[in-house]
Amino acid sequence: MTMVSSATLFFCSHILLLAVTQSLPQPSFSAYSCSNGKGHYTANSTYQTNLDTLLSTIVSTNGNGYGFYNSSYAENSSNQVYAAGLCRGDLLEDACRSCLNDSSHKLTEHCPNQKEALGFYDTCMLRYSNRSLYGLMEDSPLFYIVSPRNVASSEVEGFFEELWKLIQRLSSEATAGGSLRKFAVNNTTTSDLKTIFAQAQCTPDLSKQDCTDCLVGAYEDITTYSYGKDRARILKPSCNIRYEPASFLDPANVAPLPSLPPISPILIFAEPKKSNKLRTVILVVVPITTSLVPTVCICIYLRARKTEKKAEDADESRSAESLQFDFGTIRVVTDDFSEAYKLGHGGFGSVYRGKLPNGEEIAVKRLSMDSGQGDLEFKNEVLLVARLPHRNLVRLLGFCLEGNERLLVYEYLPNASLDNIIFDPIKRDQLDWDKRYKIIEDIARGLLYLHVDSLLRIIHRDLKASNILIDAEMNPKISDFGMARLFVHDETQGNTNRIVGTYGYMPPKYVKHGHFSVKSDVYSFGVLILEIISGQKNSCFHHGENMETLPSYAWKSWREGKCSNVIDPRLKKGSRAEIMRCIHIGLLCVQESLADRPTMALVILMFNSYSLSLPVPSKPAFLMYSSVRSRTNFVSVEVTENDDASLITEVNPR
Repeated sequence: MTMVSSATLFFCSHILLLAVTQSLPQPSFSAYSCSNGKGHYTANSTYQTNLDTLLSTIVSTNGNGYGFYNSSYAENSSNQVYAAGLCRGDLLEDACRSCLNDSSHKLTEHCPNQKEALGFYDTCMLRYSNRSLYGLMEDSPLFYIVSPRNVASSEVEGFFEELWKLIQRLSSEATAGGSLRKFAVNNTTTSDLKTIFAQAQCTPDLSKQDCTDCLVGAYEDITTYSYGKDRARILKPSCNIRYEPASFLDPANVAPLPSLPPISPILIFAEPKKSNKLRTVILVVVPITTSLVPTVCICIYLRARKTEKKAEDADESRSAESLQFDFGTIRVVTDDFSEAYKLGHGGFGSVYRGKLPNGEEIAVKRLSMDSGQGDLEFKNEVLLVARLPHRNLVRLLGFCLEGNERLLVYEYLPNASLDNIIFDPIKRDQLDWDKRYKIIEDIARGLLYLHVDSLLRIIHRDLKASNILIDAEMNPKISDFGMARLFVHDETQGNTNRIVGTYGYMPPKYVKHGHFSVKSDVYSFGVLILEIISGQKNSCFHHGENMETLPSYAWKSWREGKCSNVIDPRLKKGSRAEIMRCIHIGLLCVQESLADRPTMALVILMFNSYSLSLPVPSKPAFLMYSSVRSRTNFVSVEVTENDDASLITEVNPR
């Protein structure tokens, strides 16, 4: 087992599967974060006295009865100390106190004279600080524990799809626990009959939304740090997630939360709350004739369904309204869409920079008047994209719909798009190999989320360097979902007579027959990998007098043992083995046979596990587009279904 973190970690043992026990004389593993930047206290100072007093009394006087402890102590206000402790939801009270008591001694030993410290143990977490900790959602520092064992490559996608569904259920259950406890545990079975046991937990002082956000972020960390592994733990100050192939706790010890207080013997229909889509009907049993029971039940059901439907409609309306921007405001912040504020132009419209009155910078896409999309379709697309929370997808802030005007409002990313950097002979010096490798991996994670982890299976269909935006820290974010196709999770492919995309990134079978699937995005991703490594555009690439694609040239170079011909000369530093493996993965993604291309789940596994041997890539897909071939520009093409793949009926410059 390996354990990595942004903080210093200390191990007491290398145990991942833990015995279920209610007697814990010593925590069997420990992970610590000593926040050196938060200040020190001197020995025998008032602060140390306050800290010692607080840690010695917190478990005896300040628990909420469900494993959460929060308190502060101050002999004088300038030296006030705050502390919080959280035990796993199945831990009995005595075992919880024992873990926290042991932890308090170990934490001060490992972080001497630190005003702020955090410690994780098998069954509890303890932290203290000179600032209030209550109600704050904090997801840093991050600790993660990863198994060395991999899920079989053929089972990875199904395994993590089922895990995500399980985590979603646990998240909903945990957040519903209220202010006493936010904890849930359950299991699921994959299509390969493998059982996954998991838990999700937040500190109960968090709001429902903060708990959800923390757990969603923790699952994203699983896809980042432990994808393909059969077990892992993600530990954050405000929440944690754990999954294992075997049961690691005892659900029978999870104490039931208190029931609602007694109410008068009448029938009550609870009013729907804005933040909760679950509608509760409370029926108090009173003497009633048996013959009336069916009638009463039907009335209850119909009334509840009517209330629920109205509430859902209201929630949807409020959701749309909360995302809608005033056209006048957008017009002002973009200086009436002036050229000076223009960031770029594409086939679907122009993009402008702006700054909202609250100081937030935005990028506004003004869609073309002839987009052909109705108001309802436009709103539905916006609502869907706005619900795709992932660090490697551009965040949609909202929309504006007025007359013929359709505006999309996104977060502003200062480094523009990847093509402006990687294909610029000067700017691409900013991207050493480590940065390029991170960009490749992060794009893969964003695609995996679209294909597997989002609520619907989403095929982007226009993945390319200009649709990868770069933030201030050089993190990539996939953008432009104007041509994306949505599927429910049991759908994997489709057909269309309207072929949209960008030449050089579209697989030939899609152009020729209109057949697309998640493997279409995989092909585009493979082209992107080769472009990032070589620093050359596929559309402009030609070797000597030969009209040859970059994938074709890279494949021939790989076969001849001359991959150095493909590598950007600026990449003089960096792991050659890592670069070669990325070229290999890129070539697997652009293979002619759709069945031979890996899924994004398998691609992630290839990146994360060097013990996984890679198959020999077959010939890349290749198709001449003689009527639209351009040595200087990429184009988007629309092609009617025809056996002659070079028959282009419409060309839209992008």
